[in-house]
Amino acid sequence: MQDRLFPEAEALPPAAAPPAVAAPRSRLRQVRPAPWPAALADLAARLPARLHLGTSSWSFPGWDGLVWEGEYTESMLARRGLATYAQHPLMRAVSLDRAFYQPLTVAQYAAYAEQVPADFRFVVKAPSVVADALVRREDGQGMRANTGFLDPGLAWSAFVEPALQGLGAKAGALVFQLSPLAPAMLGRMSHWIERLQAMLAALPPLAQLRAQAPDLVIAVEVRNAEWLTPAFAQALREGGATYCLGGHAKLPPMAEQLPVLRALWPGPMVCRWNLNRLHGAYGYEDAKALYLPFDKLVDPDLETREVLARVARATTAAGHHAYLTVGNKAEGSAPLSVEAMARLLAQP
Repeated sequence: MQDRLFPEAEALPPAAAPPAVAAPRSRLRQVRPAPWPAALADLAARLPARLHLGTSSWSFPGWDGLVWEGEYTESMLARRGLATYAQHPLMRAVSLDRAFYQPLTVAQYAAYAEQVPADFRFVVKAPSVVADALVRREDGQGMRANTGFLDPGLAWSAFVEPALQGLGAKAGALVFQLSPLAPAMLGRMSHWIERLQAMLAALPPLAQLRAQAPDLVIAVEVRNAEWLTPAFAQALREGGATYCLGGHAKLPPMAEQLPVLRALWPGPMVCRWNLNRLHGAYGYEDAKALYLPFDKLVDPDLETREVLARVARATTAAGHHAYLTVGNKAEGSAPLSVEAMARLLAQP
């Protein structure tokens, strides 16, 4: 059955002063939704109930006409765009990427949860204090070892506990996205896999966590292919976690990552499709310059779409949740990538 589900897999974002009321009125300005075609609602109705499609963040002015109507600043969208985003027929999830840069509080998570409907789910990145092996400068350059990397106490107190308390039932996938390891660390993969397993095992059992968030999944995403071994898959299984498919040029193509997921079958699917492989492992800035303002598909990746659609179909058909979020740098416009994925998944 596993071979039928994954057939291509190998074995292994000085004028006069205005009246006193103008400022509050500006602060209360709402983000208007785009006039979405009725066909999108029809399309959404044909998707599996356990499928949660969405984008990586939402604060992009270039989505005018796709998600919202009108010109808004990025800061305005960051503060007030989520509620409008969540009204879009196809957007049933979003990746909270900002959580990686600084741990969010229970109140911050709760503020996000209040803006979305009951069936909406959040995919949340663990903060770098626990998910990055290095303490880095603003430009990403590693400075020194991070003593909190894979620390069980930090994993709970800085991430899992506040996310669950704030998001409640709207917590979907909590993702430990492990940043690239330093070259010297790659020769000790068995050590890091053991550390990862110990961290996952120290968390409360998934069944207990699901008392607060029934659809919760704990997932691990990596940035080094050296992680993708049977021992890694075993550590995930024993820790009650799943593998997050990583759409990033630092990793093999999606189809070549499937052996890890097969080793965990049956189970949920989590995927964060972030960057088109044609830009290379360090191509974020090149992709951003090419794709701005993120309002059109520039580099459709049909092969990746097909792989993800096949896995999402199999996952939901088996009764598990599938969380798939897409970034603007995957094909040029995350909302249009989501629509393309939805059309593919709605086919018989």
